[in-house]
Amino acid sequence: MAKLANSFATFDAVGNREALSDAIYNISPEETPFVSAIGKGKATAVYEEWQTDALEAATNNKVVQGNEPTPQVITPTVRLGNRTQISEKTFAVTGTQEVVNKAGRKSEVSYQDVKKMVELKRDIEFAALQNTTAIAAASATAPQSRGALGFIKTNTSKASDGADPDPVANTAPTDGTQRAFTEALLVDAATKAWNSGGNPNLLFLPSAQRPVFSAFNAGAQKQYAINEKELTATIAVYEGDYGTYKVVNSRYQRQRDVFGIDPSMWSVLTLRPFKSTELAKTGDNVKKMVNTEWTLKCDNEAANFAVRDLTTA
Repeated sequence: MAKLANSFATFDAVGNREALSDAIYNISPEETPFVSAIGKGKATAVYEEWQTDALEAATNNKVVQGNEPTPQVITPTVRLGNRTQISEKTFAVTGTQEVVNKAGRKSEVSYQDVKKMVELKRDIEFAALQNTTAIAAASATAPQSRGALGFIKTNTSKASDGADPDPVANTAPTDGTQRAFTEALLVDAATKAWNSGGNPNLLFLPSAQRPVFSAFNAGAQKQYAINEKELTATIAVYEGDYGTYKVVNSRYQRQRDVFGIDPSMWSVLTLRPFKSTELAKTGDNVKKMVNTEWTLKCDNEAANFAVRDLTTA
């Protein structure tokens, strides 16, 4: 049917209002499971240090009657440390953009403030999950915190040509030849952690390894409904020979690594908390910086385990 002659249509009009929803939809992931699970503390210096110790192996300890003991050698504690890392986001909004009518937000500056805070939290999660070393600040060098996989060295399963990190000497792990992720590799690393005295209970899996893990012993994986305040979620729990692990899908860790942690042995130490600062005004705009300074502390890396050098494709 033809359009009636001289009938006025929307495509002829110039004064129709736009129908722009007064909301902004963002599906970018915001969760930070590692940082959210571990402890929080306060840093007081750019280099935070602590000590670890271990008991001697248990033995059948017996001596003769009237024994004249010889003092045993005392093994000193191990001194560890990590550097603080400065993480920041900046933005600028023109004076005009701040005052015009906008959809989905009243103030562009306030909206960007909140957005940058969320992005910073994700950046800290990303950095905390890496296999990096600690880097000291210098005139042209940004300081860096050692990541979780730069700590775990005692209880690992790795390729024959791979190397574990050394957090005392501050050396990074060396990637080895990749191999398929199997339940035997997971059990091997978890067994080492138990033998060391650890009790890890969170298992972090990247997207490349999660489907492989799902094919492991089905009888050992159960679904539990978790109710906490208003949050209801279903999580997978893996029951191994030496512990039960909540399975965490982890977006920001390396795809070739799987690791298990005791969250009570980890904490983020904050030297400078999240702060939004307005920068010097140099024109018709508002410039702001959102930053924080933090480091990652691992009380004792032997309480955890890692499976390294896994195939990702």
